[in-house]
Amino acid sequence: MTGSDESASKKEMRVRPIKHGTVIDHITAGQALNVLHIIGISGTTTAVVSVAMNVPSGVLGLKDIVKVEDRELEEEEVDRISLIAPNATINIIRDFEVIEKYRVDLPEHLEGVVKCDNPNCISNTIEPVISKFTVNKKPVELRCIYCDHVISEGIAEHLI
Repeated sequence: MTGSDESASKKEMRVRPIKHGTVIDHITAGQALNVLHIIGISGTTTAVVSVAMNVPSGVLGLKDIVKVEDRELEEEEVDRISLIAPNATINIIRDFEVIEKYRVDLPEHLEGVVKCDNPNCISNTIEPVISKFTVNKKPVELRCIYCDHVISEGIAEHLI
């Protein structure tokens, strides 16, 4: 290996630490942009956001990571993230230190979070009915309580 090859192999892209905010780690590979959507971050945000996609992970193979400065997540946002990234961990950062770390936990029931993709479901009519699902955790499957329709893929596309 030549000197330049050796120095190139030692280079590593680093994302700077955040002083205050949230790090969402162990996101299912390819879901980081959906996580940003869930927490309301679009291309017009003023927030400082770092996103790493398809990062090697000993546990998941590949994973995504999202860091958001000066922001802590609401419980409803964490519940939505758990649907598309059931292995995610949430790290709350204050003064550059992790003060709290926890795994997301899939709720057993969801109300008003996901739209049933069965066009004949009563929750998709003009009736004032809130969508309701029971949740199977492994693999993640949502079952509509009204029509028994199951959503197991593309859950992010059905988030309300």
